[in-house]
Amino acid sequence: MKQLPYPVITSTSLPGFKLHSQGKVRDIYEVDDDTLLLVTTDRMSAFDVILGEPIPWKGVILNQLTLFWMNKFAHLIPNHIIESDVDKYPAALQPYRDQLVGRSVLARRAQPLKAECIVRGYIAGSGWKSYKKDGTVCGVRLPEGLKESDKLPEVLFTPSTKGEVGAHDENISLERMREIVGAELADKAAETSLAIYREASEYAAGRGIIIADTKFEFGIVDGKLTLIDEVLTPDSSRFWPADGYEPGHSQPSFDKQYLRDWLEAQVWDKTPPAPALTDEVRDTTAEKYQEAFRLITGRSL
Repeated sequence: MKQLPYPVITSTSLPGFKLHSQGKVRDIYEVDDDTLLLVTTDRMSAFDVILGEPIPWKGVILNQLTLFWMNKFAHLIPNHIIESDVDKYPAALQPYRDQLVGRSVLARRAQPLKAECIVRGYIAGSGWKSYKKDGTVCGVRLPEGLKESDKLPEVLFTPSTKGEVGAHDENISLERMREIVGAELADKAAETSLAIYREASEYAAGRGIIIADTKFEFGIVDGKLTLIDEVLTPDSSRFWPADGYEPGHSQPSFDKQYLRDWLEAQVWDKTPPAPALTDEVRDTTAEKYQEAFRLITGRSL
């Protein structure tokens, strides 16, 4: 496995800064009334459970990919990023630069929408399981005869509730999302999610990657819908190599589906604690994340 010039970080400690929240992957600190510090650790979660072992440098890759995509889609929607260069952070943060370099951003405080925006271009994962059961994906009736990993007749927007750490998300309809966040915001989030997915898919196809599905999160900053959290990373998306794509079975991937598949094969009820990862599973997952970054951005970390 290629060594990267960053420490592996599973948790952070920044004395003097209040921990705002801690998610499955991110530690978020308060910098001032308007600014948060988001640190993307190397913690790995699957099936809404945080695993006992980290994936080396995963956090750096997630953070750098998100910055890449947010910059690319700035013409479609504003994002919450203020700064990502640690050298330009406030002086009080400089003693902690080893925990922050490559894996952190200063971001505007946002009021997150109480729904996650999922876009599906291909039938896979939980969508495939649902289709096999009753011919639908998140309540959307699909044509008969689709195979696993088939391209969908049209791209689907299938939102979900956002579960707390350790809780499972719940698929909801766009109508239900309208009730939760308001019709105007829900429709704008859906329209923007689909626009980003289509543009990203076209770009990725030119890099040899199929984006099968992905998840976006939005918030409100200064009264405007704003793109927040992570964007089109191996944690939030399914990336398939276009070379060799063949519907009818699961696809090799550049994301954590490999890890999910390994966990599915273990004797585990998907509640904590998760099975311990083997060195091979850990290293292979890390290599997949690095390859995804290289293919999408054209550079290595």
